[in-house]
Amino acid sequence: MTALVAAVLLALLPNAAQAAESYPDPRPLTGQQIIHDPTVLRLKSGQYVAYSTGGVIGARLSKDLKHWDDAGNAFAEPPSWWYEYNDTGDPWAPDISYRAGRYWLYYAVSSWGTNHSAIGVATSPSGLPGTWTDHGKVFTSETTDTWNAIDPAITRADGRLWMSFGSYWTGIRMVELNPHTGKARANTPVHHLATRPDAPYAVEGPYIVKHGRHFYLFASYDACCSGVNSTYKIKVGRSTTITGPYVDSTGKPMLEGGGDLLLEGHGRYVGTGGQSVFQDRGRDILAYHYYDAEDEGTPKLGLNQLNWTKTGWPVVT
Repeated sequence: MTALVAAVLLALLPNAAQAAESYPDPRPLTGQQIIHDPTVLRLKSGQYVAYSTGGVIGARLSKDLKHWDDAGNAFAEPPSWWYEYNDTGDPWAPDISYRAGRYWLYYAVSSWGTNHSAIGVATSPSGLPGTWTDHGKVFTSETTDTWNAIDPAITRADGRLWMSFGSYWTGIRMVELNPHTGKARANTPVHHLATRPDAPYAVEGPYIVKHGRHFYLFASYDACCSGVNSTYKIKVGRSTTITGPYVDSTGKPMLEGGGDLLLEGHGRYVGTGGQSVFQDRGRDILAYHYYDAEDEGTPKLGLNQLNWTKTGWPVVT
């Protein structure tokens, strides 16, 4: 069976059928593949850029989505306000998007094990590393809050701008942003999108895309950042409205621990997660990191195309 025929057949199967199949490996890549929590975009110049946790928001560039070169960092040095949230000025989990004639880069600043956290934003005319202007805090959380302001992801819906975010505590949340400033609207409600019934509520890293009449919430479950001992996996649910409720293919709400398993570790590709989705010439591409069991658990970039079943559920091909 050719790979093309297999992909077409898989797209026609119910979402649950993928559990019976072996998960597809990520595309073969060359060059600088080391990455964590990738966000990828095709720039107006035709280049692809990937930003990630590590450095001062680490950057990679590619001409073909296959060979990646190290391109330094988004920023030359951390903005001073980052040090309010950790001693090293270390940002996490960026998200890049384009609107209103500019590229927008959202990111989080925090410390391990606390929800004293902040999400910030920067803009750039080109999207390239070294061209970003920081605009400060978008949204914050404190230890008195029941959510954690990290892992931002931006979605536009019905002329409004939304940011999903969250990690552990009570899971995935969402707020509305002012499209002019890119920051949270004053007194915006904090919507609850997904959690799980078992402490420590290990769900994080949301990303929402629109397909057909549904919004799809992708999230990472279980534990990252432990090399070959990581248990990260990607689950998905959908809703007809941006703020939910999100349910899986059985109808179980993601607020009650629901979510269809989209991709988990297999073979050398351990702890798949930290995902985002981008479009490339009309195709939906899933970007994520995995820990390479054949390279001492080094985190590397995974890319796979997303296809959609007849019933409107994504499958990795």
